Amino acid sequence: MLESKVDFEYLKYLSESSDKKAILEELMTAYGKDVWNYAYSITRKWDQADDITQEVFIKVYRNLYTFRSESSVKTWSLAITRNTTLDFKRAAFYRKVTLLDFIAPSGEQKSTEQEVIDKFAVNDMWRMVLKPPVKYREVLILYAHYQLSMKEMAQILNVTEGTVKSRLFHARNKISKMKESRSLGSD
Repeated sequence: MLESKVDFEYLKYLSESSDKKAILEELMTAYGKDVWNYAYSITRKWDQADDITQEVFIKVYRNLYTFRSESSVKTWSLAITRNTTLDFKRAAFYRKVTLLDFIAPSGEQKSTEQEVIDKFAVNDMWRMVLKPPVKYREVLILYAHYQLSMKEMAQILNVTEGTVKSRLFHARNKISKMKESRSLGSD
């Protein structure tokens, strides 16, 4: 879904009398899937993406009056998503859950969660995009899925445009090598 800056232009003119709940509902409808998909692409866990999405829209609601239209609402919400996801990953709860996932015996059958993920990740390309480290995965998804410019990606990731270009270059190389490996049957 491409955003027209005019669609949410009114956000910079909010006042205390504005109906924040209606605005939030509108933003959730417009960007809910984008926020969830981005959170999932970083965490690769459905339940965490759900929790993060909820937290993002709570933050959006609380900060509606601080939106300055320096970027698009989409870029703003994705930046909040990224920061919330990073905060979530730093939390002790996340470390415990991840540690338990890591320690789980490898002889067990796939979890129901993993089976569902596998079904939704039918597309080989999507599986390849989810394999590289987060810093490469993020730029691939922001560029290809959300169609953001280098400048918007740099804003969200809090890095320079040169760093974004470099990460995108390396991410594409990693995907190319995975494709090559698959075509040779050595994956």
